[in-house]
Amino acid sequence: MNRRLAYLLVPVLLALAGCTGTGGEAAGPAPATRAERPSPFADCATLTAAPASAAATPAGKPGDPLPELTLSCFTGGTPVALRDVKGPAVINVWASWCPPCRKELPAFQRLSERAAGRFQVIGVNSRDSRGGAQSIGEDFGVRFPMLVDQGDAFERALERNAFPLTVFVGADGRIRHTDSTGALDDARLTELVRQHLGVEVAT
Repeated sequence: MNRRLAYLLVPVLLALAGCTGTGGEAAGPAPATRAERPSPFADCATLTAAPASAAATPAGKPGDPLPELTLSCFTGGTPVALRDVKGPAVINVWASWCPPCRKELPAFQRLSERAAGRFQVIGVNSRDSRGGAQSIGEDFGVRFPMLVDQGDAFERALERNAFPLTVFVGADGRIRHTDSTGALDDARLTELVRQHLGVEVAT
């Protein structure tokens, strides 16, 4: 009887031992659970379509085109070639570990709401973890489309090394201005959009 009981208990004990281990297997399911949370960000499919009522960018010295670089979308789907992004657009490069980035993100969300189809607001999450970006997006209610640059390919292509970094792209797809002065607020964003994209947005 005791031997039969022992045979029955061995599988149970082994199963319990496997559940309480501290190796990589035990930690595995947690990231998958986080990844299953719905993304706070919008899909990127609209980025290659011109804004509904896009304004013509003011005449001036044409800038360089966006880098010949393809980035994945936070929500998945087809990666986006930056050269295919339709301007006018405001591209904000940020990371969850960057305090000025976190400070200005709500202003970019408000700018995307005030764009009214005249230009696009796009995020590029750079040198960050998916979990960090997801949490900040949820906490700050960020809804605009988000591209992912796992390294710093976008910044290197622009020959910039700054966080945060904001790029203003004209209707012709060329870079009209790059700003790395620190956290931007509503008033400064409004002025930069007016100056470089020729669009008036209410504050």
